[in-house]
Amino acid sequence: MINVESMPARITRIAFLAIWLLLTLFPLYWIVITSFKTPGAIFSFPLTYWPEEFTLANYISLFEKADFGVYVLNSFIVATGASTVATLISLLSAYVLARFEFRSRTAILMAFLVTQMIPAFIALGPLYLLMVQLKLVDDRFGLLLVYIAVCIPFCTIMLRGFFANVPDALEEAAMIDGCSRIGALFRVIVPVMKPGIVAAFIFNFVNCWNELFLSVTLMNKDENKTIPTALNGFISSFNIDWASMSAAAVLTILPTMILFAFASRYIVQGLTAGAVKG
Repeated sequence: MINVESMPARITRIAFLAIWLLLTLFPLYWIVITSFKTPGAIFSFPLTYWPEEFTLANYISLFEKADFGVYVLNSFIVATGASTVATLISLLSAYVLARFEFRSRTAILMAFLVTQMIPAFIALGPLYLLMVQLKLVDDRFGLLLVYIAVCIPFCTIMLRGFFANVPDALEEAAMIDGCSRIGALFRVIVPVMKPGIVAAFIFNFVNCWNELFLSVTLMNKDENKTIPTALNGFISSFNIDWASMSAAAVLTILPTMILFAFASRYIVQGLTAGAVKG
């Protein structure tokens, strides 16, 4: 039986989606137009929803006064490195958890799940003491190691669901043809799982790119700060530099938007592939 949607129901659904879209996009729109306003025009009354005078001074000052290019480079190095290494390690660990039966497998999965439920600030004290002893405080390599450790549990659980959807017969056939288990994994299974791997990498990258709490705690020198830490620096005890913060926020959002635009097909395929069986 074909269910034909009535006209009032269709109008209600479209109106609801339009309102939801407006509420979702308006904050982003406001940040963008604020970044093109002069500081005096941001809080002028009545409020203007379109800049009377466009200016690029806020963007120029980021690179002239705040060394924003250094922050972008630091974030790119840390986020890309941590995402790549975490995805590779998670790929191997997820393969083991999905393909092999051993006594502590369930315990390991539960431990990974529990780590996602614990707030980060609970482990901040011991983590900071450990990084001090290792002399990795205020070091990009130390922050990269922390991000790898944070990304691995969730990424492992995510990729395990993808492995569960890949038939064992594929790698068995490759091993019969002479491949080792590692060779079958990277030559046969990984190409099939490309959408899932890309989706896992993007989730890791976005989490590392936007992470603030650990970065603020472990990074103090300007030459080592990442973008979220730099954005936090625009907030002082008595003032907030809204113009510079808005410009920095726009530049921060752009890389992730571009990444999602080019990889959206892989994300959708990856999520739908991993959501069926786990």
